[in-house]
Amino acid sequence: MQQRTIGGREVSAIGLGGMPMSIEGRPDADRSIATIHAAVNAGVTFIDTADAYHRDAAEVGHNEELIARALRSHGDADHVLVATKGGHLRPGDGTWTQNGDPTYIKEAAKASAQRLGVDSIGLYQFHRPDPAVPYADSVGAVRDLLDEGVIQMAGISNANVEQIDQAQEILGGRLVSVQNQFSPAFRSSQGELEHCAELGIAFLPWSPLGGIANAKDLSGRHGAFQEVADAVGASVYQVTLAWELALAPTVIPIPGASRPESIRDSAGAAELTLTAEQVAWLSA
Repeated sequence: MQQRTIGGREVSAIGLGGMPMSIEGRPDADRSIATIHAAVNAGVTFIDTADAYHRDAAEVGHNEELIARALRSHGDADHVLVATKGGHLRPGDGTWTQNGDPTYIKEAAKASAQRLGVDSIGLYQFHRPDPAVPYADSVGAVRDLLDEGVIQMAGISNANVEQIDQAQEILGGRLVSVQNQFSPAFRSSQGELEHCAELGIAFLPWSPLGGIANAKDLSGRHGAFQEVADAVGASVYQVTLAWELALAPTVIPIPGASRPESIRDSAGAAELTLTAEQVAWLSA
């Protein structure tokens, strides 16, 4: 599979987003583990999770534990980079809240490391800005975790250009990733994508196919993607991911999946090359 880099570490150009395996409508654990195994077997070496990827209030870290269990049982997954996040919460009623308190961020990261079964988290990202806490304080906690060796690499999520630059300064030039929503239906992060490309920072589009509820509507809502898919003999999902990969060499989409066949299809996008004309048409 085509490779890209995060903080100098080589990873697959297509990652796996773990959230669908742990929230509402999730499959049973066996199918989720089979999905993660299928991803690794397809050459995926980057998996994204978060402590907030869970359904019920009492199961914080559900997805982290699931991924750790699946990778342990695979037998050949030591090379996989697992990224997790902290600072976003799910009370268990379907809502999302924020907690960017530095003390909380540090405690959350250490709890995530324990659930993942690692001494040091490969990549840890501040999940979402908390309006009640200065952004510099929250990112400062991530810097401290990096300095202490609790995490190996640091990133941020749901950030604008100003916050990217601020985080880069606070982290002393060690910001390696930005994880923002980006898809054919949601392009407001185009500026952040381009800024990351200029800085050489990995840009990780979440919901790159439009989200769990909308991915199936790609063909109907964005007909150009289906037309290109028909022309190249690929799925519309592969074309969408290949388009995102073509936007910058720092882009690494992380499509969510809860079935082995879904992630196998997504992984195929890394081998699909679109023409400059096709990329321009889809971008327009």
